[in-house]
Amino acid sequence: MSNDGNILLQPEFEQGQNGDHLEDPTLLDLEENGSQEKNEISELSKKGYQYLKENRIGEAVECFTKILAMAENNNYALVGMGDAARKQNQFRSAVTYYLRCLGFHPGNNYALFGLADCYKALNQFHKAIEIWEQYLVHDDRNITVLTRVADAYRKVRDYTHSKSSYLRVLEMDAQNPYAIIGLGHLHYDFKEYKEALSYWLRMLERNRETVDIRVLTSIGNCHRKLKTFKEGIVYFEMALERESHNFYALFGLADCYRGLNQQERSLEYWDSILERDPKNKVILTRAGDAYRSLGEYDRAVEYYQRALNIEFDTYAVLGLAVVAKHQGRHEEAIESIGRIIQQDTRNHRLYLELSDCYLSKGDKRGAIEVLEDFQRLGIKNHLVNDLLDDLRG
Repeated sequence: MSNDGNILLQPEFEQGQNGDHLEDPTLLDLEENGSQEKNEISELSKKGYQYLKENRIGEAVECFTKILAMAENNNYALVGMGDAARKQNQFRSAVTYYLRCLGFHPGNNYALFGLADCYKALNQFHKAIEIWEQYLVHDDRNITVLTRVADAYRKVRDYTHSKSSYLRVLEMDAQNPYAIIGLGHLHYDFKEYKEALSYWLRMLERNRETVDIRVLTSIGNCHRKLKTFKEGIVYFEMALERESHNFYALFGLADCYRGLNQQERSLEYWDSILERDPKNKVILTRAGDAYRSLGEYDRAVEYYQRALNIEFDTYAVLGLAVVAKHQGRHEEAIESIGRIIQQDTRNHRLYLELSDCYLSKGDKRGAIEVLEDFQRLGIKNHLVNDLLDDLRG
């Protein structure tokens, strides 16, 4: 986790990994040949799928195992075993059963559907997409599959295909929550915060009283990114009314007050998080920054050191260096930031802080050289460029 706000990767709204298939495979007619074995397989299959629906996995597996003892390539039993494994998050085992089924029954929709969901759960999104696309060839208006395809395209950062799939769903079901939520995530992922905000607000308008708390924090996060901090505070406070210790709401409030330069208020929420998670080094560093901004350097150093006692943190070391700069220990600050830059050579903020250290001790030439070193990396940054122009001017 970084100290730049990207800690807020909160759980997403998605259709469950372990959801049932689009319909029960046992509803398809078995070939009737009047044999006792066929009837027995049919009954076991129906029982097995009923047990799956009731989450009685062990009993379901017993039914499917009995079927496979009679007919080792039975498609219902192989899909059922795959579904049982998938419901227990045993995705690799489930893949084996689905592939075995498809080896004997190519194009089995239930095996395809389960296999794609397993690949998605295993973060093998390209494989999942390939299978779902096969499914859509035969049923291109299947909303469940379309939303899954859109989610998978989003995971591999294919903006165009993800958006078009979500919009196809909305053409068929204008209020589909998975598509609306997915579009919110998609636009947020690509830093289109105003567009993301419009979809999250659309979810809120559906039901203000019972809306998922993640909708509220997502709206707040959009305002954070847009730097409309006062508006963001409203939604994070609404989230805290629902859940008084929600991490994302507490973080959002602290960061909004930080953005408004109300450091005392931000500390209320940083400390509230630390009461429950005292070894969160990112939050310790943020609290240290707040104390430093208030000029309480001893407290700032205390928090930075607590963070570093957990493990190395670039921003905790940077915070200590900035404290040293403010206390007139310029050489110490310069040496410290220089060491960090060796490990994080492309971080523009480090060069700006180092440049400021040189300026603080009256070395304008040194400040310019630091910024020129950054420019030689070939990275364009308007903050570095503007400061360099001012110093040269």
